[in-house]
Amino acid sequence: MAAILDAKGLHKSFGAVVAASDITAEVAPDSVVGLIGTNGAGKTTFINMITGYLKPDRGRIHYEGRDITDLAPRDITRLGICRSFQIPQLYSSLSAYENMLIGLSVVMRNHGVGGFFSRGRPDVPGHGRPAEEVADDLLERFGLAEYRDKNAQVLPGGVRKLLDIALTMAAKPKVLLLDEPTSGVSAEEKFSIMEMIMKAVRAEGVTVLFVEHDMEVVSRFAERVLAFYDGRIIADAPPEVALNDREVRRFVVGGELHRLDEKRDGAHA
Repeated sequence: MAAILDAKGLHKSFGAVVAASDITAEVAPDSVVGLIGTNGAGKTTFINMITGYLKPDRGRIHYEGRDITDLAPRDITRLGICRSFQIPQLYSSLSAYENMLIGLSVVMRNHGVGGFFSRGRPDVPGHGRPAEEVADDLLERFGLAEYRDKNAQVLPGGVRKLLDIALTMAAKPKVLLLDEPTSGVSAEEKFSIMEMIMKAVRAEGVTVLFVEHDMEVVSRFAERVLAFYDGRIIADAPPEVALNDREVRRFVVGGELHRLDEKRDGAHA
């Protein structure tokens, strides 16, 4: 099966700092890939290059066979690659429903069909329904219906995360890049939040790449792991293999994995 994303030889430097060094990776359609690594390892630089927020100094990026390396972020989004951010990008003074309507209006304008407030109220591209219906449907799918009329600024951290990711689905992405989807979420909520996200986006056949520091989340939800260190990919394998790789244990998640091993040993005692 042809890769939906194909990055070859990506290199990016900021002065003397090398943020990406010969990064090469193919991503199959309808897959879930976890990106791990310490802060500054190159994960976010990789995501920023894929989404057009950074341009590589060398190397090329292809999406569905098309070279997107030099495209602007808006054009890449229009093609079907969307992202969420570590800190939710919301209008805090507006309700969850109003945030959804604004997101859908942006999608409509990007496709040249006006916006939610334009005369005639055209259907949302890709959804084939009015924005009001799509907004309520997305809130329902992400378990947010009860928060529909609450202002974003008063929502719990996990709910804000879900709303931010629901907004990315307004554009009907084929590839979704999530930057630390469980950061700022309590330990008790992290699995339920991630399960809600995965259920909602995977029902649409979306390919998912997610940056994550919690190895329990990576182990449970990733089908494949790309481990970054010093701007390089040092492991590319299923989680049970990548998380036990010698270099990954040494440079990326050694302490975290020892803690998980102790928890597993205690559970089996």
